[in-house]
Amino acid sequence: MSCRSAVREGRSVVRALMGTRLLVSAALLALLTISVGAVAAEVEKPPPSPVVQGGGGTRFAEPGMIAPDFAVLDVEGHPFRLSEEVSRKPVLLLFWSVFCDPCRAEMAALQKAHDKYAGRDLTVVAVAVDGGPLRNTIGGFTRQEGYTFKVLVDELDSKEMWKVADAYGVAVTPTLLLLEKGGKVSLRREGKIREDELEKAVSSLLKK
Repeated sequence: MSCRSAVREGRSVVRALMGTRLLVSAALLALLTISVGAVAAEVEKPPPSPVVQGGGGTRFAEPGMIAPDFAVLDVEGHPFRLSEEVSRKPVLLLFWSVFCDPCRAEMAALQKAHDKYAGRDLTVVAVAVDGGPLRNTIGGFTRQEGYTFKVLVDELDSKEMWKVADAYGVAVTPTLLLLEKGGKVSLRREGKIREDELEKAVSSLLKK
């Protein structure tokens, strides 16, 4: 009930009780005042902030948000920082694992995007969520498959949290994101994405 409805109802009650004992009327008015005050207080209370939950907690990489910056090493041990890349051009970012069969199809789609747009308007990056101890295994796999885009290796921090995957709320692999120049998330897709859908999303973004 709104504050305005509560006041109207209270006035009707008071009129109906005209002629009854003064003590009863006063008591009803007092109760009505308390009720209206409680409703007003509830209306004025601000709503809680919306929180989107992912596999590792709050997700900070939904469409329209600025993707969190991160710095990790690639399979060759070279440093990579996201903010440096998105300051120059859009980034196609994939979270994957060498133990994930659907990820192989997704990595093939990334290679096609890299072959088409590499050196022009798009940076293609894949983040392996298998940990530093498997860096050599991941590197061997990427060389075997002929991937020529940047492959990074996520690492655990001092709190046993993934530096990148947990910051992005990654719950499943593959998880793919398309970031505009400047870092705003344009697309987020968990699970396999169709190649034609990916191509449409990338080409639409690059036309902006």
